[in-house]
Amino acid sequence: MGLWSTCSSAYSSTSRVRRWWVAKVKRTWAYVRARVSSAEGDELATWLTPAQLALFDRMHVADRRHGLGVLASLRSGGATDPELLVAGLLHDCGKGPRVRLVHRVAWSLGQRYGEWIWRASSHMPTFRYGLDRLRRHADRSAELAAEAGCSSRTVELIRLQENPIDEAGQLLRAADEAN
Repeated sequence: MGLWSTCSSAYSSTSRVRRWWVAKVKRTWAYVRARVSSAEGDELATWLTPAQLALFDRMHVADRRHGLGVLASLRSGGATDPELLVAGLLHDCGKGPRVRLVHRVAWSLGQRYGEWIWRASSHMPTFRYGLDRLRRHADRSAELAAEAGCSSRTVELIRLQENPIDEAGQLLRAADEAN
């Protein structure tokens, strides 16, 4: 391998790492600043069932803001399927209000740099719970969505959000990753 390709490869790797960190800093800032207006809640009340709205309202404010972002991305991409839109809104409801920013940071670092970070941080108070909740959030979110009366299709879209099996699931995942 020549000097140019070695330098180019190193630059590309450094660039990817830098983009990852920039994205994570932006996401952290969005988490800290997350707000949901009463007007946004009022709009949701026009098309969600009372149980679905109550489930949305129980989510951490950052997850509610993220769900609204996913919903907006789906809609701007032309999605009109109500089951997909509900899945986009509620797909992270299983994280729960006790999963904090520090748990999310440890989770992201573990995904990027290896599970040893999860093992090391799980010895700190609340981390075992928080990391377990993040690890299992898709299944827990699907269970909560089913309890809130969501359709079986919406429940499966939520359950399979990490490994979609159809076009709607792929749309959900893309919108999730974009937000």
